[in-house]
Amino acid sequence: MSAFKNNQKITLELHKLTCERDDRILFSELSAEFKAGDIVQIAGPNGAGKTTLLKLVIGLLPVTFGEIIWSCTGADANNATLHESVMYLGHQPAVNLSLTALENLKWYFGLNGRKSLNNRAQQPKQEDYLEALNTVGLSGYEHVLCSQMSAGQHRRVALARLYLSDAPLWILDEPFTAIDKSGVQALENRIERHADTGGVVLLTTHQPLLHIENFRVLDISVFIPKGLTSE
Repeated sequence: MSAFKNNQKITLELHKLTCERDDRILFSELSAEFKAGDIVQIAGPNGAGKTTLLKLVIGLLPVTFGEIIWSCTGADANNATLHESVMYLGHQPAVNLSLTALENLKWYFGLNGRKSLNNRAQQPKQEDYLEALNTVGLSGYEHVLCSQMSAGQHRRVALARLYLSDAPLWILDEPFTAIDKSGVQALENRIERHADTGGVVLLTTHQPLLHIENFRVLDISVFIPKGLTSE
């Protein structure tokens, strides 16, 4: 269960963002606001900068112009910074092939902690890790080296983090890649529950969101300067 509460005010503001890469402006004057309970699909043609936008938000890439403002106030929020409040899953699963599935989860949360707005979330327990792996269909693979697993299983190890995370802001880049239909539905349900408890989810996907009732789309192609086309 999430450690943050609905009475906490969570806001992420993107104010007139401009991103330039390799002497090319991907998008310009992009502004948007996201609040607790939001599920937002970042859309646009290939090369428009969807993944780049996610990386800008979490600080992996520099902002050329503009501002990113993260605010979390209310009971127990303690003015947590954006870095302290985010769970990021990139397009690549980022698993350590020399570790088992279980060891990967322990390693990840050992490095990053179990982030939450109140900064008091406890480290997951052994049974929490096992339950998360079972939820993503990896029961029986807990002690198997990731080097012996398939790409889809690597993805499931990464997705198991979402069942252990109390971070209020989830940034997910193509989270449904390499998982089957049942896995997609389970993940959509998990995303929806996270938003229902006051979280914010920004995601990219080429798949339709069939099991999420309330989400909105931010089409960043409208922020591509006139005269420029996508890759």
